[in-house]
Amino acid sequence: MDEIKNYDTAAHKFYNSQIISSLPLISWDFHATHFQKVCKDHADVFQLKKLAQTNKWSTLLELDDKLIRQDYVIVVTDSHLKIVHATQNILEMNGYMPKEIIGKKPKMFQGKDTCTQTSEEIGRAVRQRKPFEAVVLNYRKNGSSYKCWIKGEPIYDIYGEVVNFIAYEKEVA
Repeated sequence: MDEIKNYDTAAHKFYNSQIISSLPLISWDFHATHFQKVCKDHADVFQLKKLAQTNKWSTLLELDDKLIRQDYVIVVTDSHLKIVHATQNILEMNGYMPKEIIGKKPKMFQGKDTCTQTSEEIGRAVRQRKPFEAVVLNYRKNGSSYKCWIKGEPIYDIYGEVVNFIAYEKEVA
């Protein structure tokens, strides 16, 4: 009986240390959907941390908070602005699977009604290696438009060189 009590104590401690929001279980379908999202989010965080380690990022970003708690889409480019990683929740926002956009530039989401002034401001900030925040009209894979809040910043390696850019994105009304 003590073994079960020890197991329960250890399990309780483990689950309390995880970033998992529990919901009342109404249906196993809801549970399965939520569980799949949690698994995808954790896989994305793992991949982002691996990218950070490979590229020797100088700062540790709060990726768990941005992706899991705030549900941002996270897009990472190399220093030449080619996408090297996108979180799996990008599919919900614009219809693209992450593998479809790897190697392409974020401008692929812009279209005829995207504000050129906003695009130029973002481009200027990127060229100057400065953080930026903007709302831009982007386009989904199916051609429909949506407003996208973007907060981007350069990522430096331990040698002070820009190795990546990261953008936190969310669809806004």
